[in-house]
Amino acid sequence: MDLTELLATHRLMAIIRGTDPGACEHTAEVLVESGVRVLEVSLTSADAVGVLARICATVGTAAHVGAGTVLTAEDAKNTRDAGATFAVTPALGEGVDAALELGLPVLAGAMTPTEVLAAHRAGATAVKLFPASALGPGYVKALGDPFPGLGLVPVGGVGLTDVPEYLSSGALAVGVGSPLSGDAPHGGDMAALRDRAARFVEVAGA
Repeated sequence: MDLTELLATHRLMAIIRGTDPGACEHTAEVLVESGVRVLEVSLTSADAVGVLARICATVGTAAHVGAGTVLTAEDAKNTRDAGATFAVTPALGEGVDAALELGLPVLAGAMTPTEVLAAHRAGATAVKLFPASALGPGYVKALGDPFPGLGLVPVGGVGLTDVPEYLSSGALAVGVGSPLSGDAPHGGDMAALRDRAARFVEVAGA
């Protein structure tokens, strides 16, 4: 299943970013047990590459695991070697080009129409529309007119009640960080995470 099909099928990508490596790994396990099938492990996490490798080893057969905040060629290589099956970037740049050269599909960050087009032309599989909270579902719908068929994935401040509107406005999927993960990747409440994950999976129809 390619990245576009993966996102279109599951509609929800959970973003793990935390200060506690063990808790990040446990967060991934709870998310997958709750029905989340697409995970992004941010390289801004503590021991990020190690965490990514261990998550790929433990849940990689049940979920698709990518690396987030891929900024450099070194990031791309390290995450590919750790087992990531796709790369996510906050913006265009070296990380996009390097990941593509290594054969990783890329969800490339963009905000303006010019950046969205540049991401597409650079070879991005889909476009991470970031920060979504500053743009809103109406922006996704507006971009759909000049860019029909271009996969847009809003990320950044997407809450539970926002998900249906983004998806109905034409988003391919949504990426959700702290509104879903909460304090779990920092050593927090896993039971609360399990409850949030079930609700996000339900509203996304994942």
